[in-house]
Amino acid sequence: MIRTQIQLTEAQAQTLKALAAARQSSVAELIRQGVDHLIRQSSSVDIAERRRRAIAAAGRFHSGQLNISAEHDRYLAEAYRG
Repeated sequence: MIRTQIQLTEAQAQTLKALAAARQSSVAELIRQGVDHLIRQSSSVDIAERRRRAIAAAGRFHSGQLNISAEHDRYLAEAYRG
């Protein structure tokens, strides 16, 4: 392993210590797990794959409304009002 030094806010350090104690783990192990998670998230789906998925999803869902492009703001406002 490679030793490194990081700076945390006071709140981050306190929360991390409490979480480590609750999980019966070390702060260092939680940080390693967080780094692993970040690496998996960033490398699991690259930009080209995200673009391919977005293009594949386009047009696959139907609202049943014929004027959705012209009235999208109204429909959105109605949806938020409930």
